[in-house]
Amino acid sequence: MTNLRYTGYLLVALGLINMRYQTGHSNVITHSLVIVIPGLLLLAATFIKGTQKILESKNVKISVGIIAAALVVYSFINN
Repeated sequence: MTNLRYTGYLLVALGLINMRYQTGHSNVITHSLVIVIPGLLLLAATFIKGTQKILESKNVKISVGIIAAALVVYSFINN
């Protein structure tokens, strides 16, 4: 569960940093929220008892990893 929490924190921080460094660009809020919202949802899901069981599944962990990696790449290439 700790790795999933770290992933959630990573996405939130990356989205906020992205917002700061792209100040002045059009749609900066939209681009940053695309990264921040999944991070917040993942972070919240790690603290809710009902979703913790779902997150412990290997398939879910792989899916979260793929989505998180895609969002990290998106944070670097969106302009």
